[in-house]
Amino acid sequence: MDNSRQIKHLYARAAFGIRFEDLHDQQNWSIKKTVKKLFKASEVIEPLNVLNENIDLRPKPAALQTDDEKRALQEEKNKQEKALNNAWIKQLSETNAQLREKMTLFWHNHFACNIGNAYYEQELNNIERANALGNFKTLLLQVSQSPAMLQFLNNQQNQKNHPNENYARELMELFTLGRGNYTEQDIKESARAFTGWAYSGKTGAYTFNTRAHDDRLKTFLGKTANFCGEDILNIITDNKQTAVFICTKLYRYLVNDIPDNKHISQMADVLYKANYEIKPLLEFVFLADWFYDDKNIGNLVKSPVDFLAGLNRQFYISYQNPDVLLQFQRALGQVLFRPPNVAGWPGGKNWIDSSSLMYRMKIPSTILNAGLIDFTGKATPEDEAYLASQKKQQLNVIKRVQAQPDWDKFLRDIPPNTSPVQIAQFMLEPKLNKTITDEVNMSADIKSTVIQIVSTPEYQLC
Repeated sequence: MDNSRQIKHLYARAAFGIRFEDLHDQQNWSIKKTVKKLFKASEVIEPLNVLNENIDLRPKPAALQTDDEKRALQEEKNKQEKALNNAWIKQLSETNAQLREKMTLFWHNHFACNIGNAYYEQELNNIERANALGNFKTLLLQVSQSPAMLQFLNNQQNQKNHPNENYARELMELFTLGRGNYTEQDIKESARAFTGWAYSGKTGAYTFNTRAHDDRLKTFLGKTANFCGEDILNIITDNKQTAVFICTKLYRYLVNDIPDNKHISQMADVLYKANYEIKPLLEFVFLADWFYDDKNIGNLVKSPVDFLAGLNRQFYISYQNPDVLLQFQRALGQVLFRPPNVAGWPGGKNWIDSSSLMYRMKIPSTILNAGLIDFTGKATPEDEAYLASQKKQQLNVIKRVQAQPDWDKFLRDIPPNTSPVQIAQFMLEPKLNKTITDEVNMSADIKSTVIQIVSTPEYQLC
């Protein structure tokens, strides 16, 4: 029983791809056993711990700062943000808890948050990681009470005499029910319930400010009482539409960009009946026959972070200059901790335009072969000048990128007598077309074959 195609697909969606040696070891496993292994490896929670102190949570008001102080503070913030980004991309590229990190990436976009405070961003990211495979209701409460989200959606300014509706609106529109399943009045009433939810600027801890809280009756989604924020969250999750909304987003993240209402309805039943436990829902998806349908394989565009983490894992890449990974993220349109707005990155086909596709197809050869893709085979004498200029260009790339793939380890993983076409079948999720088959068959050696494969548009799909 060879389940290699299904197992490869599972790792493409529930993780960041599979290496040759792992697929070789697991190809005769049942899907159930493989799913179990993925969950087992992700029982470990590895929090990011780059920023250990609450640094500069209450800097002096800008008007009281000198230009030098402002510059120094901005430099410190930039340094912290860079360190946090580097730490997470390294973890995504190296961890064994792949399913946990893949789901942390999902929640990172679901609860999109963009503030200039790396300490709070790290804390929110660790909340998402700790609950990534846990309970959605717990996750929702902890995110809602995190300083990052309270600050980002202005709940710090939500006072009984001046309600701020920003958080209440996004909570329903983007985090739970989805547009069209609540009224403007529901937003107004629930905003009153969240008055007084705040955090201490001094310690960064969540605090409930009773004096700022509106303790009068509120009517929300047809129910009336003196609701506080926790009551609103409970009423929202009691509404099955929340399960449908979450499952629709997860379906598009894990299965297919085109929603299948029948499958989403089955997923919502599982999530709702399990009281919003995420693990049973994911097990249901990964063990469903339809998850492995041809139409659901090799049809999603990898997010830039997925693409980079997968490349790093596959080729055991180490970076002497980790800033390069930040530059790649910028060029490809997804910088961790910097979603474009509260709705997050739109994802799907939006990841690709003509310029980002060009970058995506150049990045692998830049990292793996210092920018040279060898489509030429042996050089003719007329090509000597061209090759000399290419060599010079390569040296510049090596100096700039400072990335080191472990080719020996990668090549050792490939079983002996594997043909170029079999390598392409392993490394690409979509079925091979004639162009790729012809090109890899003409390749000079395995290394050239592999660099060609990862430089194709097909490698952008998972």
